[in-house]
Amino acid sequence: MVPLAQSRGWSTSTDGSVETGDFRALYEHFLPLVGRWVARLGIPRHALEDVVQEVFLTIYGKVDQFEERAESSLRSWVFGVTIRVTRNYRRKRTAGPAGEDEKVDVVADAAANPEVAAQQTEVLTLLQQILNELDVEKREVFVLAELEQLSAPEIATLLEISSNTVASRLRLAREEVRVAWARAQARDEWRLR
Repeated sequence: MVPLAQSRGWSTSTDGSVETGDFRALYEHFLPLVGRWVARLGIPRHALEDVVQEVFLTIYGKVDQFEERAESSLRSWVFGVTIRVTRNYRRKRTAGPAGEDEKVDVVADAAANPEVAAQQTEVLTLLQQILNELDVEKREVFVLAELEQLSAPEIATLLEISSNTVASRLRLAREEVRVAWARAQARDEWRLR
């Protein structure tokens, strides 16, 4: 096993920390992903920047501890750090449920049909509301499996739980999402009558 900095050919200072330019490359590569992950894991919009910053501060402090393995990638390690930081944020936070003021942004193509953009916004907002209703454990597994397309063994490794627990939480989360989606569709159909 080779430490991350060494395996990437990054320069390290005498204390073993990663040089600024190399960390900047890691930061620029992962910033969009970490921002998306933090939002999907239920951090409210007003706290996104702070939580993302905390993720990268944690990565910077621990990057020399990461050792590349066949079953682990830098991306999954960064996601694991992101999950732990979001959990810590939720634990410390005292007011309101996760994502209560969160709104989904849709970047619409300038030439896009405004009606299609409005429908996309509505669907994404509904999905965000449904995700916000899931408990944290189910939400994490659902996001990792359905939105990030990770396998059950990868999720089990990231969350430090068994594959059976992953399967159980994912089954329950999918059922809750299905029921909530059906309820929302029925409510919308009733309104249109």
